[in-house]
Amino acid sequence: MLGKMRLLFWLGLALLLAACQPYTFKGTEYPEGISAEDFTLTTTEGQPFRLSDQRGKIVLMFFGFTSCPDVCPTTLAEAKRIMEGLGDETENVQFVFITVDPERDTPERLGQYVSNFHPEIIGLTGTSEELQTVFDAYGIYAAKVALKDSAAAYTMEHTARVFLVDQDGRLRLSYAFGTPDEDILQDVQYLLD
Repeated sequence: MLGKMRLLFWLGLALLLAACQPYTFKGTEYPEGISAEDFTLTTTEGQPFRLSDQRGKIVLMFFGFTSCPDVCPTTLAEAKRIMEGLGDETENVQFVFITVDPERDTPERLGQYVSNFHPEIIGLTGTSEELQTVFDAYGIYAAKVALKDSAAAYTMEHTARVFLVDQDGRLRLSYAFGTPDEDILQDVQYLLD
């Protein structure tokens, strides 16, 4: 009997200590206090979207293009699962898909593309100069690659990371392509609490 009580005591103590451990983020953390570089781009409805206007929400950003064969649709499918996993908290999170191919990604095409995944995902575009400013601010690589003997003529190579800006406008985390959506969802839920 005394042995069982000791075992229960040690198990209880182990659980208590585990509960006291600080949360470990799944994404790559940025140093504390880094403000996310503000920008203004255009939504698929032609409205201005300013990052600083999203204060109070978590913003998840991904840079891609609508004719991407693999990385972009996979990431947006994960974004859908994240948004669905948030339930009522969806109103406190904004996922934006920023085009790296404004030449082909018209607002109409971009709008239709993102809405195929989730109605709350916002597609953003702008002039090449406006977009380049945002790419530079977030260290995004985006370049045309010619495709010989293809009707598409070219594809885009681009950085494949999801960036998380917290409710206070700080760049907090980023996630490499292939990070499980459950990990991103868990980080978002932790920051929302």
